[in-house]
Amino acid sequence: MTEPREVVEQQLTAYNSHDIDAFVATYAEDVTIHRANGSQLQGREALRDRYAGQFAEGRCRAEIVGRLSEGDWVVDHEIAHGLADEPIRVLVAYRVREGLIDRVDFLG
Repeated sequence: MTEPREVVEQQLTAYNSHDIDAFVATYAEDVTIHRANGSQLQGREALRDRYAGQFAEGRCRAEIVGRLSEGDWVVDHEIAHGLADEPIRVLVAYRVREGLIDRVDFLG
């Protein structure tokens, strides 16, 4: 089985390469994504729809400044580039089960 840190790293590589197929493939079919503003995405197709435009424009990139993991959870301290005029600092918690990310919580 693939370790949670490896799955999250694969997801990051696909994100930074703007490879929507490889990015979505790291997520479970029924993934739940909780945004910091209280909104939520449910499922791979919603994830694909949400990210396809910014991937096509090649305007997003995440820089990891710290990573912690425990059990199924990996928490990244990220600096997101290309989503706003200035970089955005955020904590993102990923839960990995059976080799796929099944839950994401954006913490700020």
